[in-house]
Amino acid sequence: MTDFNLLSDMYYAAPEIWYVLAAIFVILFAIIMAELFRILKLKQKNYFLNRDRERYAETLYASRDGYFAFIYPDQKVNDPRRNIVERCSRRLAVIMNLPNGTKSSFEDILKNFYKDDVKKIQKYVGMLKDEGVSFDDEFMLKTANKYLRLVGTRINGIDGNIYCDMIWFRDVSFEVNKISSLENDKDNTYFQLAQLQDMLDNLPFPVWLRNDKLKIINCNKKFVELCGGQSKENILNEGIEITGINGESISKDLAKMAHAINRGKKNTVSLIKNGERLVMEAFETPFHAEESLDKIFTAGTLIDVSELDELKRNLKVHQNAQLEILGTLGTAFAVFNQHLKLAFHNQAFARLWQLDDDWFEQEPSYAMFLDTIREKRLLPEVPDYVMFKNDEQKKFTQIIEPQKDMLHLPNGKTLRRLRAAYPTGGLIFAYEDITDRLATTSAYNALLSVQKEMLENLFDAVLIFGSNGRLNFYNDAYLKLWNAQKTFLAQEPNLEEILDSQRHFFSAKEDWESLKKEMTAHLLSMTTKTFILNRKDGIDVEVASSNLSDGSLMITYKKTPL
Repeated sequence: MTDFNLLSDMYYAAPEIWYVLAAIFVILFAIIMAELFRILKLKQKNYFLNRDRERYAETLYASRDGYFAFIYPDQKVNDPRRNIVERCSRRLAVIMNLPNGTKSSFEDILKNFYKDDVKKIQKYVGMLKDEGVSFDDEFMLKTANKYLRLVGTRINGIDGNIYCDMIWFRDVSFEVNKISSLENDKDNTYFQLAQLQDMLDNLPFPVWLRNDKLKIINCNKKFVELCGGQSKENILNEGIEITGINGESISKDLAKMAHAINRGKKNTVSLIKNGERLVMEAFETPFHAEESLDKIFTAGTLIDVSELDELKRNLKVHQNAQLEILGTLGTAFAVFNQHLKLAFHNQAFARLWQLDDDWFEQEPSYAMFLDTIREKRLLPEVPDYVMFKNDEQKKFTQIIEPQKDMLHLPNGKTLRRLRAAYPTGGLIFAYEDITDRLATTSAYNALLSVQKEMLENLFDAVLIFGSNGRLNFYNDAYLKLWNAQKTFLAQEPNLEEILDSQRHFFSAKEDWESLKKEMTAHLLSMTTKTFILNRKDGIDVEVASSNLSDGSLMITYKKTPL
């Protein structure tokens, strides 16, 4: 209580002092509050600076590139204790698999490169530190199959102060391998293209390629040769074409037609080469280029058919000559071409089928020919004429080898027909009337049959050898007389083999070969008529031989009476 009164007395005694103290107190409070506010502001600023620094650091850490930094001291701060600081990023430690991680030095990093690359990197880094010269290069790690791209750059402040020199490390193994693979693919493609061009250039005939505008965009050496000494570059740039005798392009119009209908076209053309006229066949074949239905290119080629053309002309001449010869023969001939139209006939053909000139002027077909001779009752009777006619016309595409058959006509005639492929297409027909020949052959066969029957009924054993020396005939009397086997005689043995089969009837003879030789001489002699053989079984056989008019040899054996 006393203290309060004292203060009250002091206040009333000197109030100015108290006003001054109050003012000082207020001022100090304001100053303290202002400082507190400033400190809060600084703390807030420092917080945001630290957060930004962490954000930038994390941003760097998140980068696909690692870095190594040479951080320099601030030139405006005179602090001799600070030296250059090296800093290795987390990402770089991962990329290079550094044992010391972010504490690795630049020397630790250099250990992962080859010796020559280390010298090169040291030179780059030296120039960066000394002169601030940037660099960009790729190197391979010796510790792993990796390629790293190193980019060195200097970082300066706005005020010109040097902050640091940074070397960025990027793993470009995928890109390098991909580029290497693409380079190999490119080289292989160039090699294949070169092979294809070599193949085209060594073809013995010209080939070319047109784009969808029908402009020639590629060709081979033979094409260049036929363009009159022009270079390939001029041919492709100026659209030069191979020209025919009259100076026109041999294939451009052909390519237009092929391009329009999207189907291959060909044409026979003539051109002059080294003063010689050549006959050639041009081809233009369209195709969809670049897997596009809208782009139609054409591939062309030119084939020399001069020899073939000459052969065709010679063949035509020979055919005409042959047809002229056929026209004079008595055998009926006719040629029906690949369109089944009558292309040739001789007079014997017209007489055989009773056809007049008016009928031939109608350019008849093979079907018309069949209908006509059927009306004249000159066609063999068949149960189904339509099927017969269809089968006859199908033969034009089926016959390769010549075919023969017989036609028995209703008028009693028999024709032998020959059908063969004609060289230019179609069939050639030959008809021969063999009615009289068949009758003669039948009579001859009947006569032979009678003669054979007569020989079979003889009591004498008979053998007949043909002009070739082989057995043609024997009768049952021979089988009985000589105890012969039919299977042996069916093999058509010769005279010596027949005599050997009779040997066992003469076993008493010591020298069989002499006896066989003597029998052979008698049988083949022109003077000896008959001779006697004495067999061991006591039977004596009279043997006679005679030469027949057709060159055959007939031998008869007859038992002599006891």
